[in-house]
Amino acid sequence: MQQKSVLIIEDETAAAVNLKAILRDVAPSYNVLAVLESIAESVEYFQDEQSPTPDLVFMDIHLADGESFRIFDRVDIKVPIIFTTAYDEYALRAFKVNSIDYILKPIKEDDVRHAIEKFDLLSGGESKEYNNHIEELIRDVRSDKEADVRPAVKDNQRVYLVHQKDKIIPLSIDDVAFFYTANEKVSAVTYDGAYYIIDRTLESLQSALPAVEFFRANRQFIIARKAVKDITVWFGSRLSLNLCVELPEKIIISKARVPEFKQWLMASGA
Repeated sequence: MQQKSVLIIEDETAAAVNLKAILRDVAPSYNVLAVLESIAESVEYFQDEQSPTPDLVFMDIHLADGESFRIFDRVDIKVPIIFTTAYDEYALRAFKVNSIDYILKPIKEDDVRHAIEKFDLLSGGESKEYNNHIEELIRDVRSDKEADVRPAVKDNQRVYLVHQKDKIIPLSIDDVAFFYTANEKVSAVTYDGAYYIIDRTLESLQSALPAVEFFRANRQFIIARKAVKDITVWFGSRLSLNLCVELPEKIIISKARVPEFKQWLMASGA
């Protein structure tokens, strides 16, 4: 059997390790070229002419530095892609309509086997059509998000509508120290430590918030520049952030994202 190469774009170490182990079992002729953890790292890989071109890419939709769709803004990827996702229902509907393969997390052996078998059966023309479907999906998702994520405006100041008991109130982004997701709920946390449930995903917030003021630290947090108190060097060349408000858990910046975070701090004048 002819050996083929695979590139994995996944920022969760456990998920990447699991996928590699499954590939060894269900597709031993497939060689994993690399595991990339971020949009920035993926763009750098595809822009580097020395990087080997994979036959197939497994790509997580949600990475620590944003949606992986943003990779396609920077580079032209011509190889088939199998997306993985934990929950994004609108994307799953689009995949089904366009007959594009996806794998729902947690990744299971049967799902990977089915995806590999489908890929192995693709002819050259079908592979091109497959990529055209991906491009259509990305355009559709972006159009939906542009129509949906614009924040409300009140007195020329951007606000979001948040839930407070039985009320819905406007909350200015100037009052938000960080946005946090847990148990499939997103909260806006103010400088006085109050938590407000907000009807947005972190991905939609990341697209709408001013980049100079807010940074997507990881899967759980988007932080405000004004809230950063100090930074601790963490294990494995990572960073641990301390904010001026109490945190529900540590905020860790991955090694791959440290340069981007430092650049953001310097650019924003922190």
